[in-house]
Amino acid sequence: MSDTALVLGGGGPVGGAWLAGALAGLAEAGIDHRSADVVIGTSAGAVFGSRLLAGVPAAELYERQLSGADAVRLPVTARQTARFLWAALGSRDPQRSVERLARAALHARTGPESDVFETVGALLGDVRDWPEQELRITAVDARTGQVELFDSRSGVTLLEAVAAGCAVPVVWPPVTVAGRRWMDGGSRSTANLHLARGYRRVLAVVPIPRAVGPHPSAAQQAAELSGEGARVVLLSPDRAARRVMGRDMTDDTRRPAAARAGHAQACALARSVAEAWQR
Repeated sequence: MSDTALVLGGGGPVGGAWLAGALAGLAEAGIDHRSADVVIGTSAGAVFGSRLLAGVPAAELYERQLSGADAVRLPVTARQTARFLWAALGSRDPQRSVERLARAALHARTGPESDVFETVGALLGDVRDWPEQELRITAVDARTGQVELFDSRSGVTLLEAVAAGCAVPVVWPPVTVAGRRWMDGGSRSTANLHLARGYRRVLAVVPIPRAVGPHPSAAQQAAELSGEGARVVLLSPDRAARRVMGRDMTDDTRRPAAARAGHAQACALARSVAEAWQR
């Protein structure tokens, strides 16, 4: 087994704000992301993981959520929501579910792929290079429905990798990278904790514990890793955080409250997290 993995899950703008707050709270308690041998980022986790590993302090990421910076305008219509749910919930089989969602994404009438690149590029700011610390970004192949990883050895730019992993099905078009079409890495697992298999200690910070559809939750994946001998710490929104986050993960007005909730929760749990993850 390798040593430590930090897993950052997806969650849209609101979930991302909670994630930023949680990362700041953990950092204040001395839980340093630089001690991880690998960081695995899914969707919003890919954005914040990229910025964090590029040297942007967690406290700055948090403050930007409080100030209203890094806003994402992602208007989702009722029709898009219905189409997403119809596709994702149309089968009890996980593979068939994600294949249905992929077909819906490929045939949906959306804006151009450049919209995804522009939005993700703005969120990354001036971060464009792969970091020295190992970073792996998840994306789902829109033809096969399989989760795959991009890293510094994949032959694609960081912007391409993050854009591929953030292309929300039906809302944004699947993004073309390396000759293939890709959609959001959280389409079949919002955490992709299974990709941390082989690490002794895993810290997973997951804004949304479960993807829509018949897919394993972050808790189920964490239990599987624990059963294989890993020490796993899973941090996801508690009841108070879920209340302020609401159900619409694109509601920009909820980002400051979500960030504060993530920060408060991480501060309260920091000692137990440190004991389990850093011991």
